[in-house]
Amino acid sequence: MTAPDISSPADRRLRAAWLTDVLHRHAHAYYVLDNPSIPDSEYDKLFSELQSLEIAHPELMTADSPTQRVGGMPLPQFDQVRHSVPMLSLANAFADEDVVAFDKRVRDGLASIDEVDYATELKFDGLAINLRYEDGILVQAATRGDGLTGENVTANIRTVGAIPLRLRTAHPPKILDVRGEVLMFKADFARLNARQREAGAKEFANPRNAAAGSLRQLDSRITAGRALRFFAYGIGMLEGAELPATQCGLLDWYAEIGLPVCHERAVVRGASGLLDYFGRIGGMRSSLAYDIDGVVYKVNRVDQQQSLGFVSRAPRFATAHKFPAEEAMTQVQDIEVQVGRTGAITPVARLIAVSVGGVSVTNATLHNEDEVRRKDIRIGDTVIVRRAGDVIPEVVSYVPELRPATVREFVMPTCCPICGSAIVRSEEEAIARCSGGALRCAAQRKGALMHFVSRRAMDVEGLGDQLIEQLVDKNLITTPADLYKLGFTTLAELERMAAKSAQNVLAALEASKSTVLARFIYALGIRHVGEATAKELARHFGKLDAVMEASEEQLLEVADVGPVVASAIRNYFADPLNVELVEQLRAAGIHWVENQVENQPKPMAGKTFVLTGTLPNLGRDAAAAMIEAAGGKVAGSVSKKTSYVVAGEEAGSKLLKAQELGITILDEAGLLHLLESA
Repeated sequence: MTAPDISSPADRRLRAAWLTDVLHRHAHAYYVLDNPSIPDSEYDKLFSELQSLEIAHPELMTADSPTQRVGGMPLPQFDQVRHSVPMLSLANAFADEDVVAFDKRVRDGLASIDEVDYATELKFDGLAINLRYEDGILVQAATRGDGLTGENVTANIRTVGAIPLRLRTAHPPKILDVRGEVLMFKADFARLNARQREAGAKEFANPRNAAAGSLRQLDSRITAGRALRFFAYGIGMLEGAELPATQCGLLDWYAEIGLPVCHERAVVRGASGLLDYFGRIGGMRSSLAYDIDGVVYKVNRVDQQQSLGFVSRAPRFATAHKFPAEEAMTQVQDIEVQVGRTGAITPVARLIAVSVGGVSVTNATLHNEDEVRRKDIRIGDTVIVRRAGDVIPEVVSYVPELRPATVREFVMPTCCPICGSAIVRSEEEAIARCSGGALRCAAQRKGALMHFVSRRAMDVEGLGDQLIEQLVDKNLITTPADLYKLGFTTLAELERMAAKSAQNVLAALEASKSTVLARFIYALGIRHVGEATAKELARHFGKLDAVMEASEEQLLEVADVGPVVASAIRNYFADPLNVELVEQLRAAGIHWVENQVENQPKPMAGKTFVLTGTLPNLGRDAAAAMIEAAGGKVAGSVSKKTSYVVAGEEAGSKLLKAQELGITILDEAGLLHLLESA
C-alpha cells in the first residue's frame, strides 16, 4: 500500500491507524501463529514510521499502539503466567551513528563518566523464555508473551536437555528468574526438516520458527523429539542471593551454577569497542552454529544500569545492534538456469533489485526443478528472498495474496544453454546435469577452476571469479595446472589488471604450492568429496598415491565415506585425464607433507586447541589445518579440557576465560614452534 499524504491532521491520524492495524496483524502472525507474513525488515520499516509519526505528533499515540507494548499476546491453549518483573524488549540500532548516539546517551545519563564498560553479547534468533527456580529447582517456564503475561510452557521446557532441572550449587537462591533464549542450531534444523520431508509434513521456514513451533506443542512428547538449545543472558526476580556487580559477572555465575551461557561475549570500552565487536561478530556470523540477527550492548556495571533505568518499553542501559535485514520482498522477473562446476543445472530467479543483508540482490537460487514445483514459484510472483552471511541468496516462498493473474510457470530446458549438450537427470538425484563435461562446457570449466583457487581449497588470493572468466574466455587456461604456467605479461595485459596486480597473483600462486594433503584433495573437486571427507581421506591414507590407488572396498573403510562417495572417488581416479592433471600439478611444484597415516602416532593427538582473534600471517583455516594434520583437535569454545589457546589480535572472551583457567596461551610464532618441535 502506498503511503497517503499526511500533511493534514486527519491524514496523519488515518496513516497512524493504518500502521497500527497492519503492525498488529503482522505481529500476531509472527509471535502467536509462528508464521510470519512479511520479512522482519519490512516490519521494522513500518514500526519505525509509526514511531516517528508518534514522536512528531504525540496526540496520535494510543493505548494499543504497537510502540507501547512488547511482543504478542499469549496463545490461548496455554495457561497464562504473569511475570514478576516485566520482560522488556530492547531498542534497536541499525547504523554506526545509532551506536555512537546510544553511548552518548549513556554517558550523559551517568554524568561524569568519560568512557563506559559494556558487556557485549550475541542477539539470538530464537524465543525469549523466563525460567523460575525456587530453592534451586526449576518450577516454571514462561514465554515473553506481551512482556507482562506469557505462556506456561514448563512441561515442554523440561524436555530441553540444555536446561538444568536443578541448579548446581549447595546454596541456591530462594527465587531466581533466569531470562534467556530457546533456539535451534542450524544442523539440528536441517535434520528436523529432513524428517519432515520424509514424513510428508510441512517444513519449517527457519530455525527460529522451528524452535518456537517446537516449544509451543501441546504434547510435550513432540517437543522432546526436537533438538532445542538454550542460552541464558539476563535476570528477573532474585531473592536469597546477592546480585553480581556486573552483567559479565552474572553470566559467569550462571555458568558456575549449571546454566548454559554463550562463550562468544566480551567486555569492551566506549563506542569504538562496541563497533569493533560488531564488526568481528559480523565476520564470523555465517560460521556460527546458530542464527543471530545482531549483537546486544549492555552497560556492564549493575549499579550504573540501575542509575540509568528504563523508558516505557526498553532499558536505557542496553540496545540491540541489528545486522542488515537478511530477508526482503521483491518480484521475480524471470527464471533462468545456471550451470555449475559438476554440470548441475540450477534454476535461478532474476529479481527486481532489493537490499538483503546490506547487499543488493538481483539473483536468487531455486535449487532444482523439484524445489520450484514444491514452492510453486512462478515468473511474476512477489517473493521473500533470504540471504545469510556468504550463503547464496535463495527464494523462500511466494506471497499468495500478491500473485497476479499473469504469472507464468518455469519450464526446465532440455539442452545446456552454454554448450548445447543434453541435460540429463538420473533417477537417484533431484539435480539435472549438463552431459558435456568440463572439456566441452565452459561453465563447468570455470566452476572447477574457481573451486580450485577458493579460500578453503588452494587459497590463491587475488585470483577471483572475474579473472578466471577472462582467462577461460580467452582460452588461456583449461585446467588448474595451466594456472601455474601463467606469465607476468599474460596477466598484466588482462582487463582491470596492472603490473602490481599481476605480481600479486603470481606470488599467491607460488605461495599456494605449499599446502596440506586434505586441501589438495578437496581442491580437485571430486564429486561428493567436501572438506570433511577430504580430511578423513588424508588422515586414513596419509599419501595421495594411496588414495588414488585405493579400491572401493578400501575407501569404504574411511570414516565419512559411503558407497556413493567411494564410487565417485574411484571413478575420478580411473579417468586418465584426472590422473594426468594430478601429475601436472605435482610437476608445477605443489607439495605437502606425506607419511602420517591413521595408525601412526601423531604428536598433537589428544590435544585440544582453541583459536581466537586474528593471527598476523596464518588464516584461521590454515592454522586449523596444520593443527589437525599434527593430530590435534580444534574446538570452538574454551573449557577445562582445552590444551592450548592460540590468540591473535582482538582476542575476546575466549582469551579471558583461558587466563582464568590457567590454560597455556600461544601466539602464532608459539604455535608454529610447538608444531615444528613436535
